[in-house]
Amino acid sequence: MTNFSTGRNLLIATAVLCSSLAAAQPAPVAQEENTPTDYLTKDFHAGRREAMRKAMPANSVTVVFAYPTRTFSNDVEYIFHQNPDLYYFSGYKEPHSALFIFKEEQVDSAGNKYNEILFVQKRNPQMEQWTGKRMGVEGAQSKLGFATVYNGEDLKKFSFDFSKLDKILLDNFPVDIPDNKRDKADLYDVIQVFKQIASVPADLSKDKRFDAATYRKLTAQLREIKTPEEMDLIRKAVEISCQGQNEVMKAVHANMSELEIQGLHEFVHKKYGAEHVGYGSIIGSGENGCTLHYEVNSKTKIGNEMILMDVGAEYHGYTADVTRTVPVDGKFSAEEKMIYQLVYDAQEAAFQTLRDGAKWADAENAAREIITDGLVKLGIAKNKNEANKYYPHGLGHHIGLDVHDRGTYDRLKKDMVITIEPGIYIPRGSDCDKKWWSIAVRIEDDLLVTQDGYELLSHFAPRKIEDIEKMIAQKSAIDDFKLPPLESGKKKGF
Repeated sequence: MTNFSTGRNLLIATAVLCSSLAAAQPAPVAQEENTPTDYLTKDFHAGRREAMRKAMPANSVTVVFAYPTRTFSNDVEYIFHQNPDLYYFSGYKEPHSALFIFKEEQVDSAGNKYNEILFVQKRNPQMEQWTGKRMGVEGAQSKLGFATVYNGEDLKKFSFDFSKLDKILLDNFPVDIPDNKRDKADLYDVIQVFKQIASVPADLSKDKRFDAATYRKLTAQLREIKTPEEMDLIRKAVEISCQGQNEVMKAVHANMSELEIQGLHEFVHKKYGAEHVGYGSIIGSGENGCTLHYEVNSKTKIGNEMILMDVGAEYHGYTADVTRTVPVDGKFSAEEKMIYQLVYDAQEAAFQTLRDGAKWADAENAAREIITDGLVKLGIAKNKNEANKYYPHGLGHHIGLDVHDRGTYDRLKKDMVITIEPGIYIPRGSDCDKKWWSIAVRIEDDLLVTQDGYELLSHFAPRKIEDIEKMIAQKSAIDDFKLPPLESGKKKGF
């Protein structure tokens, strides 16, 4: 990797010396051949803004800021991930930006009418040579369909009188925002300028105009119901995740490491075009499976214990969330089979409660009743209350632009996409027979709620014991993939 620190200093100096020349130069040409054609359209995002506008109270504005950039190491940043709300309403993927959605049409001092404004990061040919092309004002107008777009630095000139509004809907401001002193229009400055022109108090609760509760409620109500366009991407993300599970089942063996298995999942995701994972991949063999969000994946040989794999591909911003627990040696032991079947039965019981208008609690109660009753019958727990410690989490959640997506948790509604993920975890040292120790099973599936039931989106990956064992017995496409040993590792026995 090029040393960005040295290059950036040179870049800044060059930009200062050549600023007048750069302003006259044409912008770099976008390299857009051979890129995906199934991104969400500008009409989708415009429709989401209109849906928000209809739901907003009279005489109000919704304000959405980009997420902050984050440092990975020294002067290297993590790959930027947009605030899902901002992406949902605009399609804009770049940092240092803000969106204003007005309930009513506004008129500026020149007589121009508008009901939404997008503030974007400014085009900069020198910076774009390092970090890629920026959309800029013209790009946001032509590609995203916004009529009114300004550079972030222009927010300070925005003369709108926020005091005349009854409500300003916004989430809590991002915390720990880096302030690039060389950039007077980064997110830090955009937010500071907004706070000044909107007279934002230090404590938002001191001014009832600033309403985070209504913002979260309305965005949750919108995002919990998936549109057909969103479903196209979610289905793709889920199927890709299932194919990763299948390929690993076929390839897995005792001498693999947890990290290698993580890599196989994510290789399959990339092969199918998924840009990211929706969360840190959880690959826990044996005892490690008892840690619910185990993400270090550091075990060098998984052995012949069961392995719990909770992995979700993110495709064009939408994430799946699929978990499978499988025996590495290809066959469930008697104890593993009993625990697995208990979790499977609990999941099936939860499935049967799903339909438009059903209560979330009905699914939760159905699954928990099966698990706690079963653990008592197996002698693992003395009573149902004690059994709960082996099932310490909730049954499911919304998925979408976030793996734990915005949504409500009272009644299920048609076109919600949710997970159902019961589990049993018996850590070493538990107060039960040692034969149960280190058994961890979670089965997690993604489902679309329908009028009268559900659609199992993640049916591509086997769930039943016999089907998992059949999948493991198959040959994998990567069985013959061999890498030469590392020269640097020979002396240490790698």
